[in-house]
Amino acid sequence: MRTRTGGCIMCDIQHEISRLLHFARQKGLIAPEDEVYAANRLLDVLHVEEYVPEEVDETLETATPILENMLDYAADHGLIEGTTDERDLFDTRIMDCVMPRPSEVVQNFKDRYERSPQEATDWYYRLSIASNYIRKTRIDKNIAWKAATEYGDLDVTINLSKPEKDPRDIAKAKLAKSSSYPKCLLCRENEGYAGRVNHPARETHRLIPLDFGGHEWFLQYSPYTYYNEHCIVLNSAHVPMVISRETFENLAAFLEIFPHYFAGSNADLPIVGGSILSHDHYQGGRYTFAMERAAVEQEYRFANYPNVRAGRVKWPMSTLRLTSSDKGALIDLAAKILAAWRTYSDASVEILAETDAPHNTITPIARRRGTDFEFDLVFRNNRTTAEHPLGLFHPHAEVHHIKKENIGLIEVLGLAILPARLKDEMAQVRAELLKGTEDISGVAMLEKHADWYRTLRAAHPAVTEEHVDGILRDAIGAVFLQVLTHAGVFKRDAAGMAAFDRWIESVAGV
Repeated sequence: MRTRTGGCIMCDIQHEISRLLHFARQKGLIAPEDEVYAANRLLDVLHVEEYVPEEVDETLETATPILENMLDYAADHGLIEGTTDERDLFDTRIMDCVMPRPSEVVQNFKDRYERSPQEATDWYYRLSIASNYIRKTRIDKNIAWKAATEYGDLDVTINLSKPEKDPRDIAKAKLAKSSSYPKCLLCRENEGYAGRVNHPARETHRLIPLDFGGHEWFLQYSPYTYYNEHCIVLNSAHVPMVISRETFENLAAFLEIFPHYFAGSNADLPIVGGSILSHDHYQGGRYTFAMERAAVEQEYRFANYPNVRAGRVKWPMSTLRLTSSDKGALIDLAAKILAAWRTYSDASVEILAETDAPHNTITPIARRRGTDFEFDLVFRNNRTTAEHPLGLFHPHAEVHHIKKENIGLIEVLGLAILPARLKDEMAQVRAELLKGTEDISGVAMLEKHADWYRTLRAAHPAVTEEHVDGILRDAIGAVFLQVLTHAGVFKRDAAGMAAFDRWIESVAGV
């Protein structure tokens, strides 16, 4: 509800407070006994002197419409400058007024977990959306589709959930004092942190403690949720990423706690790490990726592990799948394969374990299949060359117009996270295709796509409005498949597959 006052538009803040309290009750963020307390906290944050409750009758999926009005009010009254960062910091502070304390969240989670692990995570995920910690309204703006390939339907997304920086925020960030608290975005100290111009607000952040073999870890959801129930599992200690036997033990422990989720880890080396390497963590969630559906195309036997089924996965990145109901044997074999891979070289396919630094590591993914535990071990190498200075097993230069960034766990699984710039660039490519333009190298925004565009034109000399979107999406999906192929250490040709078999044969007796 908005009213015009003194020539400027301002919201009726009394009404918006009533709306937010009603929303918080509906979503279970507060109980009726909390309402006066929550109202008074809102009055303080919004610098409102008094409050008369109103009856509200509405159902909202998220609090975003209410928060947008409150933020406009705050900007109109000089409480914030109104930049993107300031609005994000302030709306998080507003939502914290209607949030349960961390101990309440943990107890609610435990109570539901006693009935069902899935009931507990369902509730926790809904809470994370209702609190606006997961900014669902922004995430829903992402462009997503599936691209059919010989390896299954790959997921492709153009990530629009992170708003562009306001120049005023950029200027403030340059002047802001450096701080080592919290040490990084994954540290436990983020829970409840008010944020600053160069660090996001986390006042609505709530963590669920987990026990992995006597060491404390925490469960949270990603604020950016690239897929359903995209969660992060973080070490309570700020220690660097490392792939080791303990990684496999922890992933198996996670699956025992949450059998309906998968879990995996980025690799622990630059270039192939794809994530925050300074803080040990895993990612997981409830989503079936193309990799999980991919079949085993070549079976192997490990002599000392008769209870573990093993096979090469038909996947563009070099993947060994291990499956067994014997968790201990599975972990033991995975650890031995990791140790052997750290020192394995095959110059015939350009795999060198070490030059000036170690290069070999693994991206592990873990899931349950009924009573079985299953590990996908994706072999990685971060070596650079003169021809490929960003990484030999990294997206090569010819695909950088679409994807230049590191290939981390999520991409390995078959989900492309593409930069927001592609939305406008592809809209322009679309227009040029429909016009029949032969060459776009003279268009500044599109120059990087010129070679790719020529290939598209040759394949589709007559493009119609009806088919152009499908052509572009299929073509982008094909580039993502090429990206994954570049990142595969054993190529999908006869020489590469023979080299993969030699590698497994070298460790078959471990």
